[in-house]
Amino acid sequence: MNLSAPTQIVFIIAVVIAIIALLMVFNVIGFIPIAAFWVMTIAFVILAAGCLFKGA
Repeated sequence: MNLSAPTQIVFIIAVVIAIIALLMVFNVIGFIPIAAFWVMTIAFVILAAGCLFKGA
């Protein structure tokens, strides 16, 4: 399995979602009805998928 760098847009999307999760931890954002852990997990999965699939 060959890994590749994620595209810039995938990286930016993952970072934005991770920042949202961080803001949820500090109760800046409280209207998202899921735990911050799962939001951060979603960001990581998006980033990992960007590394696993070439051109994604």
